[in-house]
Parts: sequence; C-alpha cells; structure tokens
Amino acid sequence: MFVPIGYVLIIAACLGGFAMAGGHLGSLWQPVEVVIILGAAIGAFVVANGGAPLKATTKALPTIFKGSSYTKAFYMELFALLYEILAKVRKEGLMSVEADVENPEVSPVFSKYPTIMHDHHVVEFICDYLRLMVGGNLNAFEIENLMDVEIETHHHEGEVPVNAVKSLADGLPAFGIVAAVMGVVHTMESVGIPPSELGKLIAAALVGTFLGILMAYGFVGPLATLLEHKLADGTRVFQTIKVTLLASLNGYAPQVAVEFGRKVLASHDRPSFKELEDHVKQAKNK
Repeated sequence: MFVPIGYVLIIAACLGGFAMAGGHLGSLWQPVEVVIILGAAIGAFVVANGGAPLKATTKALPTIFKGSSYTKAFYMELFALLYEILAKVRKEGLMSVEADVENPEVSPVFSKYPTIMHDHHVVEFICDYLRLMVGGNLNAFEIENLMDVEIETHHHEGEVPVNAVKSLADGLPAFGIVAAVMGVVHTMESVGIPPSELGKLIAAALVGTFLGILMAYGFVGPLATLLEHKLADGTRVFQTIKVTLLASLNGYAPQVAVEFGRKVLASHDRPSFKELEDHVKQAKNK
C-alpha cells in the first residue's frame, strides 16, 4: 500500500515542481531514453543475477506490495504454540512431543495455530530443534551454535534479492549518463539544424540523466531498503524461537521461556507481559 503512495508523491513532487518552474511536461517524455536506460539496466541485471539469484529476486519483489506477515498477532500465536509445547514437555517429558514434531500437519497442538502452520519455514525450524532436543545428544551450547549457523544462512540467502536490487539501483544513474551521451552524440551530428531543433535534442539528452537518477533513488533504491526491512523481520522470528527454546532447554519454566522470547521483539510487535500471559493461557485451554 505504501509503495504506490510513495511513488505517487515522488512523481507529483518532481513533475509538479518542474511545471511550477515553467517547464513543459511534454519535453520529459522521451521514450528512446527510457528504452536505452531500462533495456541496458535489465540486461546487466540478468547478466549479474542469472540462475538462482534471479529466481530469488523475482520471487521476493511481489512481497513489497504486502505488509509484513510477522505482526503482533502472529507473535502472540507463536508464543501460544511454544508455550503449549514447552508446557507439555515440562509435564510429560521431551518424548511426549515426538509425534507432534514428526507430523506437525496432524498434530493436535500445531493444528490449533493455523497462522503458524501457514509459514512452513517457521514450523520446520521449530520442529527441527525440538527433534534435536528430543534426541538428547546435543547440549544447549551446541544447539545454540547450530541455530546461529542456520539463521545466518537464512539471512545470507535473503540478502541475495536485496543486493541484486541495490546493484540495479546503483547502475541506473550510469545508464542514464550513457543515454545522455548518446543523445549528445546525436546532437553533435545534427549541428546545422535550426537552434530551436538543436535545443530540443539537447533537452532530450539531458532527460536521460534525469531519468536514470530518478529511477535509481526514487523507485528502485527504496525497494532494496524495503526488502531489507522484510528480511530483518523474517530473521527476528527465528531469533525469537531460538531464545525461547534455549531458555526452556536451560531449565526455565514455559512462562519464563516465552518471556525471554518476548524480549527479542521490537516495541511495535511486542505484547505486554500481562497481555502475553493471558493469551497463552487462553490458547492452551481451547
């Protein structure tokens, strides 16, 4: 929602300011310059990011028009799930959740939390480490190191689209200069035509530089920043699960363990202690 709004504001400010200064908007319409800049930029993008990076980027770009999945409501449901699992472990032992983690799709515990089940990465992360805890062959330090490695790998994988879009944004001003230089070349070979026509050719060449810079900093660059924010949100949910499970593995009660996880969250997603306590108890009694 905010992406289209931001784009409208950018266009309105640039074109409106140009018109207020007495500029003719028609002179900014230079399809040839657009073809040169976008065509060259897309070509370079394909060369630099062919294969898996290109697939990852095309998959990530549609998410910019959606809000974050990891809202306060999501975390409330996540904590309720973790609390219920850890309470079951504390009461009946680690082996009591073996069937739940092996087949979460049919688990009576996991099935109570459809929002979490919809995110297979989160479910897989929880089940993998509960499975290791059930095995009992790894201590808390070893599991923490393994979690850190997996979270770091996930983060690096998520950085691929971010870096690809950043590189595209960085290249657009240069391709704008390329378009401008080609326009200047065309202008120089047209010396001898009337000054009014020559002025139009010079203006068209300068529009190339304008478009390259505008597309880089006004349209493409912000998308990379937005993807970066979404990546941070996705990483935070794994950090939250990690802290909660490790707290339980170190002997803390389920209520205290989810409190550890609550502290990882940013203020806009973090429920209060009382709010979380009431929610997890209510969810468990469903």
